[in-house]
Amino acid sequence: MTELVDRYSREFPALSFDSPEAGILELIMSKPGRLNAADRRMHRQLADVWLAFDRDPDVDVVIVRGEGGAFSAGGDFDMIDDIIAGFEDRATVWREARDLVYNTINCSKPVVSAMEGPAVGAGLVVGLLADISIAGRSARIIDGHTRIGVVAGDHAAIVWPLLCGLAKSKYYLMLCEPMSGEEAERIGLVSLVVDDGQTNAKALEIARRLKAGSRTALQWTKYSLNNWLRLAGPTFDTSLALEFLAFTGPDAKEGVDAARAKRRAQFGGGANGTS
Repeated sequence: MTELVDRYSREFPALSFDSPEAGILELIMSKPGRLNAADRRMHRQLADVWLAFDRDPDVDVVIVRGEGGAFSAGGDFDMIDDIIAGFEDRATVWREARDLVYNTINCSKPVVSAMEGPAVGAGLVVGLLADISIAGRSARIIDGHTRIGVVAGDHAAIVWPLLCGLAKSKYYLMLCEPMSGEEAERIGLVSLVVDDGQTNAKALEIARRLKAGSRTALQWTKYSLNNWLRLAGPTFDTSLALEFLAFTGPDAKEGVDAARAKRRAQFGGGANGTS
């Protein structure tokens, strides 16, 4: 198990790993003091690591969690500054954001997420695309995009309507409304809610059950069910393209400036041709 963890730690140094027992690998988002926000290196490796999991015979089940009582605060402001500032960075992060969604969906291994505290943006991608998602009762789930003046593009359009319906998706995504883990389970956005502090234990319990099952049956069931997500691929591609187009406009800069200053954004950059 130590060898497995060491191997992944060398290949993906921006991420942390643990293996509580043979066949079960924990992917841990860890940025102490920053609520596990994803910087450029973490974002890139979070997109690529699923390809390694998929082909690794030593990995049966993946658990995704955050460090220190938080899941992830999403992409950090420095990365967003890069996206706003220049085409090359914007094109690179767009590709990574696309790959993060599709690589997670196409990874054949069962994935269990354990969400405590804030679960936002880029981190929430993996949390909600996991095959079985677990949230603590007071977890704070929020997409976060429209609050900074860009489109909810990271993953929301491909999976939220399937999980909780179009009406709830529009309410939470357009208003950038936060929800607790308890509410997320009530509307069907997550698989299970558990008491705070119990998400990791529950994730391990479920991972053990998955590991004990038929690998072929589970992987092929996952592949079949994820065709619902693949059917929504064009919708996701549109949302992601419009998100990164929005990063070129004035609202994105105002949104980031306001978030840094902890004030309400004053948006005024209207878009034409979208109605």
